[in-house]
Amino acid sequence: QVQLVESGGGSVEAGGSLRLACAASGSAASMACMTWFRRAPGKQREGVAAIYHSGWEPWYSEAVKGRFSISRDNAKNTVYLQMNSLQPEDTAMYYCAARAASCALTWARDDLYNYWGRGTQVTVS
Repeated sequence: QVQLVESGGGSVEAGGSLRLACAASGSAASMACMTWFRRAPGKQREGVAAIYHSGWEPWYSEAVKGRFSISRDNAKNTVYLQMNSLQPEDTAMYYCAARAASCALTWARDDLYNYWGRGTQVTVS
């Protein structure tokens, strides 16, 4: 079992920055792929960024590429999402997810993840 707890959400003005954190416990070390998803009101959940256990070659959605950065501190079992140049369209509940399988080409498919956090709200005005 893996437990995931997100933190760092809040309200910011457009152009601002936030840093989200996802603290993992339990069998987190066995999770090869850690991913951030988000769900905006009235929209489907979408993949934002994913990272391997090694931290090598992260993936990003086109919507956030160049503005968001995902990183992973395995010593702390924590994954971060640095969000810069935030825009109102980034407003959403952000979720951390984990799976034992590699990220590869399916990282954005939320149906392939076994473990989820409860989310942290990000509001950009």
